Amino acid sequence: MSVLLKGITWSHSRGYTSITAVSQRFCELNPGVSIEWEKRSLQEFADAPIENLAKAYDLLIIDHPWAGFAAATGILLPLNEYLPAAYLADQEANSVGKSHISYNFNGFQSALAIDAATPIAVYRPDYFADRGLTLPADFEDVVELAKTGCVAFAGIPLNLLMDFYMYCATTTSHFFEDEDNIVDRAVGVEVLENMRRLACLCRPEIFDWDPIQVHEALAADSGLYYCPYAYGYTNYSRRGYCDHLLKAGDLVNYKGNMLRSVLGGTGLAVSGLCKDRDVAVRFAEYAASPLIQTTLYTENGGQPGHRKAWLDGENNRMTLDFFKDTLKTLDNSYLRPRYNGYLYFQDHAGDYVRDYVMNGGNAGNVLDQLNALYRKSREGK
Repeated sequence: MSVLLKGITWSHSRGYTSITAVSQRFCELNPGVSIEWEKRSLQEFADAPIENLAKAYDLLIIDHPWAGFAAATGILLPLNEYLPAAYLADQEANSVGKSHISYNFNGFQSALAIDAATPIAVYRPDYFADRGLTLPADFEDVVELAKTGCVAFAGIPLNLLMDFYMYCATTTSHFFEDEDNIVDRAVGVEVLENMRRLACLCRPEIFDWDPIQVHEALAADSGLYYCPYAYGYTNYSRRGYCDHLLKAGDLVNYKGNMLRSVLGGTGLAVSGLCKDRDVAVRFAEYAASPLIQTTLYTENGGQPGHRKAWLDGENNRMTLDFFKDTLKTLDNSYLRPRYNGYLYFQDHAGDYVRDYVMNGGNAGNVLDQLNALYRKSREGK
């Protein structure tokens, strides 16, 4: 009997060539099984509702803020009911940061963390070495470097919202705890003002860039050489991938503490409507296993979610030590809210942050707008 599984991922080497390579080998080991992957843009990955995707695909690469929705609706399989307890225990014990638990909401394991990411610092090592320059150590160093015109970061709404989270989570532990307000007013206002202070020293085109476009700009002859925070991509640290290799490292300090960036990455989920769920679950188990994550997945452009892959010497050798040099930032990263209704806030709040950071205005008014959105989003909790 033949089985055809259809999957949806995102259109970058990190998200596509990695999972297709693993699928190819799985199908070779399981004659009669075929897996076809389609891809969507990074923006579509952030925006497309999983309830629609789960009707058309058996395997889904998803973002963890969907965990609360998945648990409430059952649109994805609860993998905790299909996978061995020992396997899931290994996944949790070898999680990079909170990657594994990010897909678990009230015991419902909606996906396996096959990819781990968070904003990290990235730069052209040749530029700094040739000029004998020291890398920035804290936020004020970044501001000074930005005055030379060589700094860029992702300025689209979603990424600026994640930057806002990062600065707030670094400054205070009281973040997204109150039912009416996201953060203490003084903290939120100061964060917004500092974000705009840095942005004013950067090129205006960054407000149209996502993290991939930032990496592409740094890797080309664009006159940009340093990014203080962008969701990391090991691909740009691999020989042959781009004109100029990029080096990644941990984040700088802000108010005496290393910036606490916001956990990203992706998970592999199985649709609740999948007709061949046993095969689909076996593939998910295979793809997220320590051996495949450390070898096939990483070797084919992936950014694995299993800790053993991050500690592997060969993986670090072929990525300019990307994994070991950013692991501290990954382990320190902040886990976004995942309540059912949160994505309404995330989908709209970034527009307010971007408008202020790009154009200026009253930071207090922006915080009021964010709080109003937050209260509305909690109505569906």
